Amino acid sequence: MQNILIDEEFRDLLPALDAETYALLEENLLENGCRDALIIWNNTLIDGHNRYEICTKHDIPFSTISKEFASREEVLIWIVSTQVSRRNLTPIQLSYYRGRHYRADKIVQGIYRHAGKSKNGHNDHFYDTTAKRLGKQYNVAEVTIRRDAKVADAIDAVGKTSPDAKRRILSGEISISKKQLKELSSGSADEIEAVSADIVNDVYKKQAPANNTPIEHATPVDSIHAAMRPLNAAIGNLSNTINSNLSKITKKSDRAELKTTLRSCIDILEGLCGQM
Repeated sequence: MQNILIDEEFRDLLPALDAETYALLEENLLENGCRDALIIWNNTLIDGHNRYEICTKHDIPFSTISKEFASREEVLIWIVSTQVSRRNLTPIQLSYYRGRHYRADKIVQGIYRHAGKSKNGHNDHFYDTTAKRLGKQYNVAEVTIRRDAKVADAIDAVGKTSPDAKRRILSGEISISKKQLKELSSGSADEIEAVSADIVNDVYKKQAPANNTPIEHATPVDSIHAAMRPLNAAIGNLSNTINSNLSKITKKSDRAELKTTLRSCIDILEGLCGQM
């Protein structure tokens, strides 16, 4: 069996599978074999970590496809783009991936600028900032990309102190806002360590939604109404935001900003629906 290298940073970019999903994947591979090729770069695995682990454990044959990249930052960008296109991600996961993409892309563009070329190999100039370009790619505002970078920095800083705390943030097991993470990105090492410890000790544990009906007497309709409360509140806030932007439109060029706002609203609503 081919000896493949595992890069911890590449591996940890991928959302961990829960026990049930992992067991189903293992069962499928044992029954049907590994039909999809694993993707490698310089003999380092960049896609298919769970399949590789299971195949190695059970001596299941697998094939590989090798991809060429100029740097590990370009590999990171490829992994992030693949995950975003492939998975139904939560808002916090999307922020993390966009932030990691931004940081890696800044390094890549810096390398090409230093060489006097664009990423495509042409001696042209970069008219858009990295944040603006990625904002167009992900259909969010430029400022959102910059905020996402700080969120990603905070999550990675927490991960260096406690990998389990990072996993809990990205899995949605704990309740911590993107605003809190953004502020934490500029925190001291002691502050980051304290937050990591609080996460592991369930200080940020999600609370059950408030409901006047005792749990043992709650009806299915009560549960639906409770689940709808955050969505109803978000719809009201988003409606105010959209109406505010509509009132500001004075020329045709303003429509582009409104379009970006609408797409951001859609992302937020889809994220809320995914959590219901």
